[in-house]
Amino acid sequence: MRATDRESYEELYRSAPSVWSGRPNRQLVVEATDLTPGTALDAGCGEGADALWLAERGWRVTGVDFSTVALERAAAQGRAQGLDVDWVQADLDVWTPPTRYDLVTAHYLHARGASRAELFERLAAAVAPGGTLLVVGHLMEGGTAHDHEPSGEQPSHRHDPEAMYTAEEVAAVLDPAEWESVLTETRDRDPQAAERTGNTTPDTVLVARRVG
Repeated sequence: MRATDRESYEELYRSAPSVWSGRPNRQLVVEATDLTPGTALDAGCGEGADALWLAERGWRVTGVDFSTVALERAAAQGRAQGLDVDWVQADLDVWTPPTRYDLVTAHYLHARGASRAELFERLAAAVAPGGTLLVVGHLMEGGTAHDHEPSGEQPSHRHDPEAMYTAEEVAAVLDPAEWESVLTETRDRDPQAAERTGNTTPDTVLVARRVG
């Protein structure tokens, strides 16, 4: 992630007591509710809603984000809920997961150009045999990637379209021999999130399961 992006996000997080809703992302709830809890990696965890939702359901979770402000909030919320999550401050553009996980999830990551494939290759490599990879981005009409904004109550924070991606782009880095199921879909955005942010663009969703 570029230094300008890091500075922009830290400024965003410092601008309000909380930036996001505190609720888990819809596609995570859809895909993970029926999974058997194990180990999970939440890549780009932000203020921690997804990681804490998983921990509450018995997962052993590692949440990774570059923002120290967001991670401090996530850790504080975890303590308030009595939940144990391993919070890691790292730049996903260069960070390599040290182990494999039964679930690797990433929502609305920024990934640019040549480094994009490498980032998703590292996340895919971190999925244990029989595990699940869930990657979600924003999509606009015509099938191109779209930027997104936080709550309408916060200052506008538009993102670089070059850092967006589609589920099909993520699927392209997966070795078919190593994955028994690869699903790419366009799904309606969570109505509550759409109302809160003013962003009604659909989600582009990849769900892949590694051969056991």
